[in-house]
Amino acid sequence: MRETVEDRTVRENAEHKAYRANATELRQFVERFERLDEEKKAIAEQQKEVMAEAKGRGYDVKVLRKLIALRKRDENDIAEEEAVLGMYKECLGMG
Repeated sequence: MRETVEDRTVRENAEHKAYRANATELRQFVERFERLDEEKKAIAEQQKEVMAEAKGRGYDVKVLRKLIALRKRDENDIAEEEAVLGMYKECLGMG
């Protein structure tokens, strides 16, 4: 069965509407991502300010960052890593 001019017009209109809907949805995704990116930048700036304040009060920021990273990890993983580190240090006469 051949596509008539009317069939083609209906199909093209449907495809165009689908494209517009997809373009709208795509724009929404992009704009949401961009908003989240701006929020992420704002949070990163706030984190820098917290670290600057801690440093101003005499805390070692490098150690503070390590402490924060450790708090995110599982206690068993930390214990295993510390045990291996202790063993390696002992082998090298450091501990």
